[in-house]
Amino acid sequence: MDWNFLIRNKSSITVTTDSRTVTPGCVFVALKGEHFDGNDYVEQAKKDGAVYIIKGENALAELQDLARAWRRQWGKTVIAITGTNGKTTTKELTATVLRTKYNVLYTEGNYNNALGVPLTLLRLTDEHDLAIIEMGASHPGDIKELVDIAEPNYGLITNVGRAHLQGFGSFEGVKRTKAELYDYLLAHNGTIFQNADNPFLKEMLANSACALTSDCKALLYPSSPMLEGTHLVGDYNAENIQAAICVGAHFGISRNNAEDAIRAYIPTNNRSQAMKTEHNDLVVDAYNANPTSMTAAIQAFQQPHSSTDGNDAVYILGAMRELGDYSKLEHQNIANMLLERKENNVFLVGDEWKDTTAPYPIFSDVNELAAFINMHPITNKRVLIKGSHSNHLEKIITSL
Repeated sequence: MDWNFLIRNKSSITVTTDSRTVTPGCVFVALKGEHFDGNDYVEQAKKDGAVYIIKGENALAELQDLARAWRRQWGKTVIAITGTNGKTTTKELTATVLRTKYNVLYTEGNYNNALGVPLTLLRLTDEHDLAIIEMGASHPGDIKELVDIAEPNYGLITNVGRAHLQGFGSFEGVKRTKAELYDYLLAHNGTIFQNADNPFLKEMLANSACALTSDCKALLYPSSPMLEGTHLVGDYNAENIQAAICVGAHFGISRNNAEDAIRAYIPTNNRSQAMKTEHNDLVVDAYNANPTSMTAAIQAFQQPHSSTDGNDAVYILGAMRELGDYSKLEHQNIANMLLERKENNVFLVGDEWKDTTAPYPIFSDVNELAAFINMHPITNKRVLIKGSHSNHLEKIITSL
């Protein structure tokens, strides 16, 4: 659809998919879901002042078309970030660094899918210098769909790992899908920021159909060292930090200024957060979990034991979801890893663990675990809380 009639001479577009937040002059998108139908509220949206209504079976596709048109009208720099692990933290750190010099719009919350990306792009105004768009994927073609909407000039894949295997089918499917960002940038002479130490990313870039004919530039950064003095927990964040510093350098931000900005950054949303309660020291990383990130979190958490009983580490681990036929194997691998390290204080949440031979207590949900801990308090321990958001492990914090 030709959206020029809507975006001509407009400095901003307010878009909502919630009829309760319609304001005069906005665009209302009447989406239809399994348990709702925005088309039921079209007339009310008109009464409340919506200037344009996107409705019907193709409402989402039309919203994406509008976002693409608005992005082109805006015409400035878009940086796309994807990856199996660390994409949200890298997005946050990159935004933190770039904001020392630029007015930056970046993805908020989990708005990294086919709906969230266009809604983010439609928040752009002439006042913004740069946009950082996080892109999530769980099926082949997801990244291609998002880059075709956002049309990035720059891109970064943090890493690739075994996640969403139910949707991707295999690790090879993960790599092919994430590489769709490389394909787009190579085809459009964009710029890639790449971890120089990651062999999978090197392979993905080399295997792109456009790799030999493109003028695309690859700017490299190392996996380490870990920057001292940050609020981030876990050495696995070193590569996320180095990525943000590399992007900042390309856009004229000195390393010292970038490092200062990163040191001032305080993580939120239960991602790599250190917390201290009245009774315990916690590391909360309970927003996302897959075999790669679970392994990294456990490895980063281990340190010489210091309590009087010789073991002050406690692991509260939620099930890893969307692994399909690989679920039993991957959960067993994590259990084996803990056994090899002779970890004793382990609590597992989620029925997926019941398919393993793990000799640890398994709880069906976080409420069951909370009831147990309230009866058997944990004190003077270091506690790692790691699991997918669907486990809601953040609820256990009040019991610790």
